[in-house]
Amino acid sequence: MDPTAQAFLAAIVGAIVAGSTVLAWHLSDKQQTRRPEVAEPAVPTGVATVLSVLRSSAVVVDENESVLKASAPAYALGLVRGNELVAEELADLVRAVRRDGQIREIEMQMARPGGTPDRHVTARVAPLGSRLVLALVEDRTRERRVEAVRRDFVANVSHELKTPVGAIRLLAEAVADAADDPEAVKRFAGRMGHESERLGTLVQQIIELSRLQGDEPLEMPSRVPVDDVVATAIDTSAIDAAARRISLVAGGDGGLEVLGNAEQISVAVGNLVANAVAYSREGSSVLVSARADDDTVDVSITDQGIGIPAGEIDRIFERFYRVDPARHRSTGGTGLGLSIVKHVAATHGGDVRVWSVEGQGSTFTLTLPRAS
Repeated sequence: MDPTAQAFLAAIVGAIVAGSTVLAWHLSDKQQTRRPEVAEPAVPTGVATVLSVLRSSAVVVDENESVLKASAPAYALGLVRGNELVAEELADLVRAVRRDGQIREIEMQMARPGGTPDRHVTARVAPLGSRLVLALVEDRTRERRVEAVRRDFVANVSHELKTPVGAIRLLAEAVADAADDPEAVKRFAGRMGHESERLGTLVQQIIELSRLQGDEPLEMPSRVPVDDVVATAIDTSAIDAAARRISLVAGGDGGLEVLGNAEQISVAVGNLVANAVAYSREGSSVLVSARADDDTVDVSITDQGIGIPAGEIDRIFERFYRVDPARHRSTGGTGLGLSIVKHVAATHGGDVRVWSVEGQGSTFTLTLPRAS
């Protein structure tokens, strides 16, 4: 190749290299000066932070009906599966809010599998900016259950109070009509005294049960001697037991102490002993015994009474429930004694359980924390 052609080729190569260098520098400079593109967050940062600390169920839905953000309680409640709202009623409410931007509230029931009772929830749905919708859902199941229990309790109390109050009124009228018959007046007065005592017992137990209703742990438990509690319970029921030739026997370990409220524990054990006497056969015996392990003390009351049918054992701790309703007038029972025992056990962090065979007798065991 002649010198002229070589010179021409070298010039072309130099021009290409120089042009490439300039282009590369220009592109690098443009990339350095250009602002990086930042994707807009799906949920505003502040909103996401607030949702993460909410105790209620919170769900953020976008314009495509997809769940962008949901709190842990929302998943636990079963509102969200994947990125979809499971509750169709809530989804309809979200669409309605998106259409007109109006805040809406609703109460609804959510079915649960396995025959479990439905959940009662309240939902408040509001627009969140121009694209998103926020739904806040509160589980009100427990509140509804408490309201139902309270209504039943008031209705039962009203019904139970009618009987002694009505009896006292009728007996008062009978005394007035029999003013000239001393024997009749004495007989009616005795029955009035019996009904008044029954009414007083019922009112006292209602007050006691109301105090224990919260099942809240004791703030200042003290050391309670079990021997004293058992002795008091036996002494309280001694007259009724003697009238029916029932022997009250104390046994088990002595010198034990539990942690709790002495008055409440005495009421609980006293109710168990009184029940055992009331439902035992004449001439039988009732054993009250205490046993301990490292952490707890078991106070057991064993009778030789009518026993409890297997199908009713789960219900005996319900308020006003009686195994044998026909006998409650003769025994003077109110149907509240075992409910009080259950709540005393709960407030002390303990338990109460029952073993029973119909026609053979029952054993109620109250477990309480042991005082070390």
